[in-house]
Amino acid sequence: MRSRFGLILLLLKQGLDPGQILTKLALRKVLLGSDRILEVGCGKSPNMQWLGVKHSTGIDGFAPYLEAARQQKLHHELVLGDARELEKYFKPGQFDAIVALDLIEHLTKEDGLKMMRSMESIAGRKVVFFTPSGFLPQRSYENNSLQEHLSGWEAAEMRQFGYHVTGLLGPKKLRGELHVLKRRPNFFWGTISLLCQLFWTRWDPSNAAAILCVKTKP
Repeated sequence: MRSRFGLILLLLKQGLDPGQILTKLALRKVLLGSDRILEVGCGKSPNMQWLGVKHSTGIDGFAPYLEAARQQKLHHELVLGDARELEKYFKPGQFDAIVALDLIEHLTKEDGLKMMRSMESIAGRKVVFFTPSGFLPQRSYENNSLQEHLSGWEAAEMRQFGYHVTGLLGPKKLRGELHVLKRRPNFFWGTISLLCQLFWTRWDPSNAAAILCVKTKP
């Protein structure tokens, strides 16, 4: 795993706002000690590459995104498949941790719960979700119908499913689609978002823009 300082420098070069940087650091902390990680709905996100995961596998249902991920070498292995049926592609305990970042909200409630059960049955130690706090409307784009948001997930219900929940990205009202800040300049409002997260929404995830949900298996 990339060092904390090294990750901060990398993310600053990528132009991420302070709240987004803190989110990546929170994800890094959760995944420390996990050498084999499966990213469900990996798309063309560089998250695992940024984190410096020792061995990451990505699975996605949209072939063009997988091809982009392959060209950019974002994962060590890539699989085209259904996120709701991981048992078809992987064995129980094959991965230390399984993560779904900005994915479960793209499924209906029924399919989201099916995916959750599938992830929990395969994961060796941890299951991690990152998702908007509640329903956040989002339309399809890039000719990918899978990008539309079909459900919302609340902190309280994730706790009922046995997950520890942390609020991230500051207050809901500051961010819109794709967690983008609604106001400019980005650095100023990103700093406001960060301060609100540190002193408020981290412990009040129902009012946060996003939630990080973690279940550690016994």
